[in-house]
Amino acid sequence: MFDKKEIEILQKSLSRLQEGFSLPKWNPNEKWGDVEKILLEVARKMQNNYPYFHPQYAGQMLKPPHAVARMAYALAMYINPNNHALDGSKASSPMEKEAVSQMAEMFGWKNYLGHLTGGGTIANMEALWVAGKVHPEKKIVASELSHYTHERISGVLGLPFEKVACDTLGRMHLKALEDLLLKGDVGTVVVTLGTTGTGSVDPLTDILELQKVYGFRIHIDAAYGGYFTLSTALDNQVKEHFNNISYANSIVVDPHKHGLQPYGCGCILFKDPEVGRFYKHDSPYTYFTSAELHLGEISLECSRAGASAVALWATLQLFPLTADGPMGQGMNNCHKAAMDLYSKITDNNNFVPLHMPETDIVIWAPKDESLSQISKRSKALFQKCAAQNIHLALFNYPTRLLPDHWGSIKKDREQVTCLRSSLMKWEHVDWVDRIWEIVEKEAS
Repeated sequence: MFDKKEIEILQKSLSRLQEGFSLPKWNPNEKWGDVEKILLEVARKMQNNYPYFHPQYAGQMLKPPHAVARMAYALAMYINPNNHALDGSKASSPMEKEAVSQMAEMFGWKNYLGHLTGGGTIANMEALWVAGKVHPEKKIVASELSHYTHERISGVLGLPFEKVACDTLGRMHLKALEDLLLKGDVGTVVVTLGTTGTGSVDPLTDILELQKVYGFRIHIDAAYGGYFTLSTALDNQVKEHFNNISYANSIVVDPHKHGLQPYGCGCILFKDPEVGRFYKHDSPYTYFTSAELHLGEISLECSRAGASAVALWATLQLFPLTADGPMGQGMNNCHKAAMDLYSKITDNNNFVPLHMPETDIVIWAPKDESLSQISKRSKALFQKCAAQNIHLALFNYPTRLLPDHWGSIKKDREQVTCLRSSLMKWEHVDWVDRIWEIVEKEAS
């Protein structure tokens, strides 16, 4: 599972890196005995983890970075560049610009403003910050199943925020949205393409039609689902929403989710490069070294890990962002794994699914007569499966959003606890049978 070949390649790469510096020999005189002792203790402590890296882990949204990303990140850390200003990131800033251009092109943008961030939260904060500058004092709205970060960030920015009700498929309800738009105080609609809870895709195509009438900004939160733009396996209607991403005003996507990157690596993109005027500032000691754009001039963050840019750039050399390449096939695998698991659930009368997966997240529960009993059995099955090294997750879903096929179940709670699987590893498509075999056995 932890291939020593990586260490061999990294050692060769370090030798190549050292050849580029003609400097006097310098030895920091490390006490390697102490270092080894500490690292062995770190390894022991790190054993206290679920096997997030293994396909039998099918719970939370945890995906191991690809070996090329791990090695490139480690290699860059010997330099430890800071992608704030060019004099601290002569190599890694150009690599970031190149990588971000490929991210933008994945969504059909050639003219844009964007950069990497420390994660999706900061990326979304920049999007809403700009939204507040374009439409000051106007409201931010997002679906009730959108990521909680939008409400929290709106509070931090001092912007009014309101949740939009969802339908029984976990998507933003169009009628509920239009009711809010009629009030005339909505500046930005956050459209989630792949919610982190259920994987649901908001109806972007229809929301774009509403935009023509009400003139609001559209921010796409594709932190989780963005890479599904490359998938050819999605339902036609869902695929249409992804195909229309290019009409949005801003997009957030996290390479540290489906993009095979270490945490934290987010990306914010703006369709109109002119929003860069909101970032305008000066620095007395970092921006004088070059007339070229310093990434810190278009970022709310100051110091940022250049190693993240190096790792993403290296990964994109191996896995270009094309539908007909390994990345596109990998996203197809994720969706197929989810559909395979969904089929097994629907074929078994002892379980009840929530709804057909639109991306790669599946929600289901052991069937029983009441929501209280279902919640109790879900928690018990979660524990039993974990004891067999099959790791799922738990998810609380609002009772009022349950689909019709849950109609005969007694609604004695406002929320029901279900089982949840994020099948986001490309290899999951080959492991669904084994996962289900143990789930089925432990549920009997």
